[in-house]
Amino acid sequence: MSTALPAADLPGHRSMRPLIGVLAAIAVSLTGTRVSVVARPWFVLVTTGSATQTGLVAFCEMTPYVLVKAFAGPLVDRIGPRAVSWTTDLVSASAAAAVPLCHVFDVLSLPLLLVLVALIGAARGPGDLAKEVMVPEAAERAAVPMERATGFAGVTERLASTVGPAVGGGLVALIGPLPALAVNAGCFAMGSLIIALLLPRGMGRAPEPATADADGEAGEAEPGYWRRFGAGFTFLKGDPLLLTICVMVGITNFLDAAFSMVLLPVWAKESGHGPSVIGLVGSVQGVMAVLGSLLAALAASRLSRRVVFFVGFLLGGAPRFFALASDGPLLFVLPVFALAGFGAGFLNPVLGAVFYERVPRTMLGRVRALSTSLAWAGIPLGGLAAGAAVASVGLLPALLTAGIAYFLTTSLPALRPEWRAMDERRAAVRAAGQAPAPGSDDPGRDDPGQGGPDHGGPGRGGPEPGGPENPASDPAPDAPRALL
Repeated sequence: MSTALPAADLPGHRSMRPLIGVLAAIAVSLTGTRVSVVARPWFVLVTTGSATQTGLVAFCEMTPYVLVKAFAGPLVDRIGPRAVSWTTDLVSASAAAAVPLCHVFDVLSLPLLLVLVALIGAARGPGDLAKEVMVPEAAERAAVPMERATGFAGVTERLASTVGPAVGGGLVALIGPLPALAVNAGCFAMGSLIIALLLPRGMGRAPEPATADADGEAGEAEPGYWRRFGAGFTFLKGDPLLLTICVMVGITNFLDAAFSMVLLPVWAKESGHGPSVIGLVGSVQGVMAVLGSLLAALAASRLSRRVVFFVGFLLGGAPRFFALASDGPLLFVLPVFALAGFGAGFLNPVLGAVFYERVPRTMLGRVRALSTSLAWAGIPLGGLAAGAAVASVGLLPALLTAGIAYFLTTSLPALRPEWRAMDERRAAVRAAGQAPAPGSDDPGRDDPGQGGPDHGGPGRGGPEPGGPENPASDPAPDAPRALL
């Protein structure tokens, strides 16, 4: 199955339009999502007065997100990421717009709200995945090194995480949460238009199936959905580093979801700061994350990925929980969030580059969908568990327990030997004096989805894929979106 670019996009015909278009679509969609991260929990909290119901709404959005995204990979690979992206963004926009409309007409019950947020989550999963899958192709067309392209994607995500909470917090404080939810719908609609109308013709299409061999004989039939899904699963489970990262990030995403969906809003309410402080701390963290991502885009190729990974998590994780638990003034809390943002800004560019350099292009949708879904599996439960914890033991014990768990999760795994593989393939490429093509297939590894005999496994030419987005995408709320 060919993955060659059109002649107009080969070296000598460099165009930044594809990369700018993909990054713009990611920016507006994620900005809308970050606005809703402030507006929707606050809307539920002030309407019902219940932290448990606030967590339940988050659970009903993120569960379909993770489940649908996990199974959407083969469809993205077969249909093409462009079509998947613009159609799912349109569905998300419609469901998001229905929330304020139903409230205005006084028909928005809790069950209806749960259905609408579940629809948003189910559509967001494939939409986010499709945009992520287009990054390597956009990097190729722009002739941009993969680590730099993922660095730019990280900057885009962090900018959205800066602008979104600020806009959401400001709108909620000034005119209430409903206009902020309407902004969320508008951002999804704009992202759909960018992908559908503004990307270069032919970009984001599914590869043409091989219908005949060199002698004109009929080729092997195109694999079906479950064969494609199984090939992605086989590839993923054959990579011990990737699986270890997925488990670790799955735990941190669970804790990050608890923090952003319940613990932070409840702290803002109980401390008397109000919703504006949610936007403030999010913006401070986002500005510093943008700075970290910019530095990563410029210098990541010269840094040890392993060191960057664990130092970034050390700065960006547990200190936030302890800062809120200390009940200190904002002048103490804000620098902690600033340092956390700076550390987190280095994570996605490095992990995204490791992932894209390892996974064959023809399997990118499947493997990324499965890995991100595994890493995001705890997100739907994060808000639910945090709501129950606050209701049963109170905010302070919940913050302290979550902070300790975060610190242990991001420190103890550093002792495991497989993390050294994060830098091995890049070192081997440099020693050979070669430059890997962005998103190219791993030499010597066949695509199991195309009937090759090898399904990938340990020791097949360097480090395993670098991770699924906390991020990304989503991470979650704000936890890993390539990973973070």
